[in-house]
Amino acid sequence: MKRKNMAEIVYLNGEFLPSEEAKIPVKDYGFLFGYGLYETMRAYEGVPFRLDRHLERLQRSMDFLNIPLKARELKDAILTTIRLNGYLNARVRVTVTAGTGTFAPSLVSCRQPSVLITVAEYIPYAPEVYHGGLRVTVSDIRRNSQSPLPSMKTTCFLESLLAREKARQAGFDDALLLNDQGNLAEASSSNLFLVVGDDLVTPAVGGGILPGVTREVILEICSRESIKAIERDVTFCELISADEVFLTNSMIEIMPVIRVDENPIGRGVPGQITEKLMRLYRELVTAEINSARL
Repeated sequence: MKRKNMAEIVYLNGEFLPSEEAKIPVKDYGFLFGYGLYETMRAYEGVPFRLDRHLERLQRSMDFLNIPLKARELKDAILTTIRLNGYLNARVRVTVTAGTGTFAPSLVSCRQPSVLITVAEYIPYAPEVYHGGLRVTVSDIRRNSQSPLPSMKTTCFLESLLAREKARQAGFDDALLLNDQGNLAEASSSNLFLVVGDDLVTPAVGGGILPGVTREVILEICSRESIKAIERDVTFCELISADEVFLTNSMIEIMPVIRVDENPIGRGVPGQITEKLMRLYRELVTAEINSARL
C-alpha cells in the first residue's frame, strides 16, 4: 500500500509530476469538445491486467479519430506511473486527446496529442456486494447503434453519467441502456450478459456497445470451458425472464444482477453459472499476473 502523505504522481506529455502540478491547457480539445479517448484498467499486485489488449483497443480508436500516436509507446510510461505511485491494487487510466487547437473547432489546428496517465488506489467492492448482487433499472437514454462512438471509450461520457445518476437517485445501483432499435446494449460502464437456459447470451458488437476487454475474457473462458456463448440482439423480455444476469468491466470483473426494475432475476440471488465464471475469471487473472511477475 502507498505511504501516507505521498504525493500522487501522474504522467503528462512526457513528464512525471505531482498531480497538483499537472496542468491541462484551456484550448485542449478533450476539454473543449470531448475529442479524446481513455482506457481504464485494473492493476493487481502492481501489474495491469491485459494491458496489451487495452492498448490495442486504444490504437484502433486513435486510428479512427486520426490521433497520430502509437499506443504501444505508452506502455513504459504506464508501468512507471504505477510503480511511482506504489499501489499494488490500482485503477489505471490513460487519457489521450487531440491536443490543443483553436477555440473555433478545427481539427487541423491540433498539432500534438495530449497524454495523461493517472493511477489511484482501487478498493474492490466488499464480498457481500457480489454475494447480494445489484439492482438495476432501464434508462430512457438510448445508445445509437448507427454511430461509431459507442464502440470507443471517448471522453464524452455524458450519456452514461446521466443514466447512472438518474438510476441512483431512484434507488438503483446502475442503469441499463437500450439501443435505438429497442434492444439491450449495455450498462452505464459495463457489458451485459444473460444466462438463458444452458446458453450465455450477450449483446453483439455493432448494437451500440463497447467491446470490453473483460467481455472478451469471458468469451475466451466460455470457449475453453465449452460453455455455449452467443453474441446477438437481446430484447428486454429476454432480460427479465433470464435465469441469470451479470455485468462485466475491468474494475468490477463480474458483478451479478439480481433485479431489473421491479423484476427479480431467476431466484433473486447470483446464479451458478455466474458464480462459476467469477471463479474462473479470478483464477485466470491470478495466473496471468503471477506469470507477468516472474
